[in-house]
Amino acid sequence: MQTKLTEKSASGNVAEELAKQQKEVSISEFFLKNRHLLGFDNPKKALLTTIKEAVDNSLDACQENKVLPEIFVTVENKGDNKYRVVVEDNGPGITKEQMPKVFGKLLYGSKFHRLRQSRGIQGIGISASVMYGQLTTGKPAKIMSKIGKGKPANYIELHLNTKTNSPEIIKDEVREWDKEHGTIVEIELEADYQKGQRSVDEYLKYTAIANPHARIVYTSPDGQKAEFVRATNEPPKEPKEIKPHPYGVELGILISMLRDTKSNTLSGFLQTEFSRVSPAVAKEIIDKAKLYDKAKPERIAREEAENLLKAIRETKIIAPPTDCLVPIGDKSVEKGLKKEVEAEFYTTVTRPPAVYRGFPFQIEAGIAYGGALPTEDLARVIRFANRVPLQYQQSACAITKAIIDTAWKNYGISQSKGALPAGPLVVMVHIASVWVPFTSESKEAVAGYPEITHEIKLALQECGRELASYVRKVKKVAHEANRKKIFELYIIEVADSLHDLVKCDKEKVIKDLKKISGSKTLTLEEEEGIKAREELAKQRKKSSEGEDERIE
Repeated sequence: MQTKLTEKSASGNVAEELAKQQKEVSISEFFLKNRHLLGFDNPKKALLTTIKEAVDNSLDACQENKVLPEIFVTVENKGDNKYRVVVEDNGPGITKEQMPKVFGKLLYGSKFHRLRQSRGIQGIGISASVMYGQLTTGKPAKIMSKIGKGKPANYIELHLNTKTNSPEIIKDEVREWDKEHGTIVEIELEADYQKGQRSVDEYLKYTAIANPHARIVYTSPDGQKAEFVRATNEPPKEPKEIKPHPYGVELGILISMLRDTKSNTLSGFLQTEFSRVSPAVAKEIIDKAKLYDKAKPERIAREEAENLLKAIRETKIIAPPTDCLVPIGDKSVEKGLKKEVEAEFYTTVTRPPAVYRGFPFQIEAGIAYGGALPTEDLARVIRFANRVPLQYQQSACAITKAIIDTAWKNYGISQSKGALPAGPLVVMVHIASVWVPFTSESKEAVAGYPEITHEIKLALQECGRELASYVRKVKKVAHEANRKKIFELYIIEVADSLHDLVKCDKEKVIKDLKKISGSKTLTLEEEEGIKAREELAKQRKKSSEGEDERIE
């Protein structure tokens, strides 16, 4: 038998049979079988992912068009676990030629090769939702878009051909639409709607926190309408596109860039293809690599490219520009938290920009404490990446790990080892970057690069110090209130005793003793007022001293 198997193998029949079975796998087919990678693990998450992708696209489109977002989200229960999702925006619209590709082709978009902060980058999201919808209901996606006043509103219905990763248009027509510009997307899918944690309702609430300039109107499957009003009429500034930073390049990428560049010299290549490389820096790199500055980039051999990369890493190059980032801003973060989280104390911080792998990023943090927040639960964590809420894979995220690793006991908050802090606390962290390092295609958790974790901890510590100051005041005032309560317990007895001993006016004694009690114990508002007056007096004194110096 062994001989026969050997002879059969030697004949090449097996190899030929295997060769016949080999064929290219479409990217759509791959994600169709591995839809959990894109956030379609279960019906509840599928509904959230579909709405998230559509809303993210709408917010990005409005930012590109420099208009304040007006977004309408409707979820309608069609029965038999089928739901109809409709998302409408007032963005710039999509041209007729691009509509099928945007919604019916995976890995198609304008942001993947662009280094500037944006919500969607990979070009997968909304087309994956279209694919999931047709897989579970067999129904096409319906899209209508208008690019300007006086322009037609183009309406299409399409399927995504998973074998060719291309759109198949079922209906194409022009319709009347009184809106000046915008897009409506309608997808029917198999889903499950539930309120509470990691729900559509929670996602939209968190989106409103990170996008205080947006107005979002949401109609839930039970017919209830919720409006997340605009907290500011100031839109975020538009991020600028930057070139990659030399410190982030790897050998294979560098070799490809050398082959593809339009520059005729090595010096020109370094200056035009990378950010922060001046003629002097380019010369220093080339000299360290022992190469010729006028060498043709496409003729650089692999060994020379390796020397070039080593020289780049040995050369001091300033950090990449940060005008490619648009943080929410600490004041806007505070407005967003106050709008959606009922608490008694808020503190926020926006850290200076930092860099990982040559990519600039910026961390923001906010804390809401006390008020109506539950006192017995663990802190609620709200995570954002480029203004998008992250609701799943919390334990795997660098943000959560950084919160756990922060010593909250130093700030008057209880915490068990290896756990989140406990108490009436909401902790929000936002990372803004030209390339957020997500742990998977579903974009739900941030990878734990040391530079990112370090910045998150610094932001939390800064907020923690403000929180500790407030918590100490609250405890002091509680102590004073307790003292006052104990003192007042004996006022009547003291007044009675004094009246019996010296026949004094009992009512006057009670009134005087209460006045003494009030002067010796302060409320939080009174203490804040005294502190504010003392601070104002210091500023006036400093200003007066400065004026005296100028006169002299």
